[in-house]
Amino acid sequence: MIVRSTTILGVRLGKKVAIGGDGQITFGNMQLKQKAVKVRRFEAKKNEILGGFAGAAADALTLFGKFEERLEEYSGQLQRAVVELAKEWRTEKYLRNLDALLALMDRKQSYLVSGDGNVVEPDGPVIAVGSGAGYAQAAAQALLSCKVSSPREIVERSLRITANICIYTNQQITILEL
Repeated sequence: MIVRSTTILGVRLGKKVAIGGDGQITFGNMQLKQKAVKVRRFEAKKNEILGGFAGAAADALTLFGKFEERLEEYSGQLQRAVVELAKEWRTEKYLRNLDALLALMDRKQSYLVSGDGNVVEPDGPVIAVGSGAGYAQAAAQALLSCKVSSPREIVERSLRITANICIYTNQQITILEL
């Protein structure tokens, strides 16, 4: 799936976590909206989780709803909720064609989830999805190597760099923190 719609970037340093996304919504080669919010906070059983999406907004919001149900069902266990969401997304006929990628993270783990059943836990402290993911991830890795110690600052600076390179990413950034 080629996602040309946004950039979502999450960074974890120690017990600090930040996830951010740009606000641009495109339809083909047109910009439709500049200030969309594509990141959100989930709270379940004393576990705070941050999420972001790339792809079709309605599809992603449907999947966020399903994720929230799984999170409640599995008492806030991120890994279990993510795996069960991926299984349901892949096997349920009405969910199978939803077009989105999800990035989900808490203070300990990060996951990328797609509709083909893939659940990927990145090796390092950076997670990214969307058209500008490669640019944002590279910028975040560079800032990490420069010893920038604030996940929020890394996310913000990386997304701004990405917006200067990726035509599907803009400077209207929303950032959430744990």
